[in-house]
Amino acid sequence: MSLSSNALPASPFPIFTTVASYREWREKAYDEKKSVGFVATMGALHEGHLSLVRRSLAANDLTVLSIFVNPAQFAPNEDLATYPRSLPDDVELLSSLSLSVDLPDEKGISESVTRTPSALFLPTVSEMYPSGISQDVSEQKGTFVEVKGYGHQMEGKTRPTFFRGVATAVTKLFNVIEPTRTYFGQKDIQQALLLRRMTRDLLLSHPSPENLYIVPTARDTISSLALASRNAYLTPRERDYAAPALYDALQVGERAWESGETKAECVSHAHRVISETMARLNGIGKERIEMQLDYIEFNDPEGFDVLPDAVTLEQWESEEGRGGQERPIILSGALWVGRTRLIDNIILGDPLRIGMMI
Repeated sequence: MSLSSNALPASPFPIFTTVASYREWREKAYDEKKSVGFVATMGALHEGHLSLVRRSLAANDLTVLSIFVNPAQFAPNEDLATYPRSLPDDVELLSSLSLSVDLPDEKGISESVTRTPSALFLPTVSEMYPSGISQDVSEQKGTFVEVKGYGHQMEGKTRPTFFRGVATAVTKLFNVIEPTRTYFGQKDIQQALLLRRMTRDLLLSHPSPENLYIVPTARDTISSLALASRNAYLTPRERDYAAPALYDALQVGERAWESGETKAECVSHAHRVISETMARLNGIGKERIEMQLDYIEFNDPEGFDVLPDAVTLEQWESEEGRGGQERPIILSGALWVGRTRLIDNIILGDPLRIGMMI
């Protein structure tokens, strides 16, 4: 069942709730030979999402967003029912977004053109999963996409069905939107790299692998906390004093790595930051903040393999046939603060070599 137009907020751009209605609009874009940029979201938009939209506005004639809270990427014990949903605010935020772009006219003379978001795809669960969907993988029926061998490390170690759900939903969205280019955030680096591999393995043309772009993480200007929709779960004290510890820990690990210490030593230094933060925030007489470190790890971005404990920067870059100087590494972590699970990462080495935008 599609959403009633009466239930949708007022918007300066069309909001499509069915595949058929969007495809009719997309066909016109094809006829007019217009490029389409795409940003996939689950809503509860923030500056991190807007940074992706701005990249799309700068490079494409049209920019489409999707908002779909995907049941298949939530395990039965996760927060599907309580995930932040704020459609009216999201539409209002997008309605106020614009970007001036200098483009050549028919005579080759540059002129300024203002671009704004062009459309929003807002499908129902039944539209995206015609065969139905259960959060329990053992009960699921229908067609699903799995990127074998790349979804059990890092985030997949803690959330074993997560990337199967992501790959399935994003494949469907790519098939509907048919984007010329698409944009994902570095905060979810494993997801972005896995989806690029998926586009290559499935021989997709919209987008092609080289047109899936990874945009640097947007951060709070004061605390450097990576922006995320789930940050809305944090209390003010958790947000201001506990949550930034994850990025602080990763930065300490980065500095130790660059100074020549082993991977194991770098991880130990990073763990110490979390422990010291917990002790400082939960001292005698202070209101307790629950913190639990999930992981901090160094992974090869090619296959997400964990680096050996004894390896150093010098050894990593000197391995024959493996890339040499500025060979990239993903230094990532996950931390529970209260009921909120935070993730973050730093790319060590040259981020351009894994397709990061600058």
